[in-house]
Amino acid sequence: MNATGYPGDGAGPARTDPAFPFRIDRRGRTAEAGYDDHVRDLIEQLLFTAPGERVMHPDFGCGLLDLVFAPNSPELAATLQLSVRAALQRWLGEVIEVGSLDVESEDDVVRVRLAYVVRRTGTQRQDVFEGGVAA
Repeated sequence: MNATGYPGDGAGPARTDPAFPFRIDRRGRTAEAGYDDHVRDLIEQLLFTAPGERVMHPDFGCGLLDLVFAPNSPELAATLQLSVRAALQRWLGEVIEVGSLDVESEDDVVRVRLAYVVRRTGTQRQDVFEGGVAA
């Protein structure tokens, strides 16, 4: 792999990915993200998209926000971790390797702590994803 992010001799264009959420940068262009940040954005989209929300991929997502007000219990926590791990494996298994995963729900916020490796770059990351109900 060369510095452009593509395998080969460097003849191809540099890889750019749109930032999430979509926005316009200071130059008036689509804001861009580096590959590792783009992968983080993909994880965030997967975690907080409800199944059925995407027309072309109706089974995409985890639906974590549906459980914001569910009563906390060890059973719910175990179910959430299993469900999130399965969704990450299904949809992003070729992109990341999941290390540790912790899902917790408190009040009106769901928090996911995830340690993972970006397969293409070998970067080890630890990110926290939070989603909640808008006030």
